[in-house]
Amino acid sequence: MPAMAGPDARSVFDRLQTLADETRVRLLLLLEEHELTVTELCDIVQLPQSTVSRHLKTLAAGGWVRSRAEGTSRHYRWAEQAAEAAELWAVVRERARAGAHAGADAERARTVLSERRERSRAFFSSAAADWDVLRDALFGTGIELRALLGLLDPAWTVADLGAGTGALSGRLAPWVDRVIAVDGSDEMLEALHRRTSGQRNVDVRRGELEALPITDATVDIAFLILVLHYVVEPRDVLAEALRVLRPGGRLIVVEMREHDREEYRAEMGHVWPGFAEGQLEAWAAWAGFVDIRSTGLAPAIEARGPGLFVATMRAGDEKARDRRRETKGGRRTAGDGRRERRGDPSGEVAWKAD
Repeated sequence: MPAMAGPDARSVFDRLQTLADETRVRLLLLLEEHELTVTELCDIVQLPQSTVSRHLKTLAAGGWVRSRAEGTSRHYRWAEQAAEAAELWAVVRERARAGAHAGADAERARTVLSERRERSRAFFSSAAADWDVLRDALFGTGIELRALLGLLDPAWTVADLGAGTGALSGRLAPWVDRVIAVDGSDEMLEALHRRTSGQRNVDVRRGELEALPITDATVDIAFLILVLHYVVEPRDVLAEALRVLRPGGRLIVVEMREHDREEYRAEMGHVWPGFAEGQLEAWAAWAGFVDIRSTGLAPAIEARGPGLFVATMRAGDEKARDRRRETKGGRRTAGDGRRERRGDPSGEVAWKAD
């Protein structure tokens, strides 16, 4: 019979030689199931660290295990194998599981992992009082809220109404297909444009909230964040937001609760001193929204302003959308809230910096 030769044969022999040692096979059985440190492996197989480290070095050189550093420790785990090596390991593993050490090793591994979990629980128990401070120091405040942006559909068009300097638009842009950012102040639009200049899916437009420069039923979700207390007729703004939303689209409003801080009118230009409970919901229903609900927001410790609440609502179907309410000037229709621009009857006017 001719002798086997070539790199493939050599690779098989190398693997066989690696798997010929009982200790290395025991380590592989453990690392196929768990990620473990050298110290933990020593406790499980009950061998000196020098012996375990030497065998791990051989396994790593043969591509059987991988490792990662964590502080002063190194964690080892099974490395995915090509078909030939996987077939060879399947044969060895079946025999090894029936060996004298497999059962005891598995039992000690469960004990080691249980102790690891207990150490983790002990840490959280001791750190519970300072946990928020510790996490904020590492990752910043509000990380769990920023993660909720992942719930947005990447195909959506989102409208940031009263976008200001674009803080929200900039955060929304990576998660959706398009952000339409609308504001009526040239100074705000300048800052918004600077902030989002590298985000090509942010469409910056000049316009008033009562006459949005957006085509009917083209938006999936719209935001009004601390905006309504600046406008004279909030219910007209809500009706205009309904116009641009697709049926089933959602509006999210964040606003101040009613307060008695009269200085805000002069110092910050507020028109409304916040909104009483139920007031915004009534206006939203008048505008034609359905599934309206609101809830108060827990105040931030560092905040000195009035309390806030968030309201969410859904644009109804076409029948609900076509309902109109009597106003002083007559009946409001779907188009009369838009202001026709010269040369652009749709009212969609993109803002450009001078």
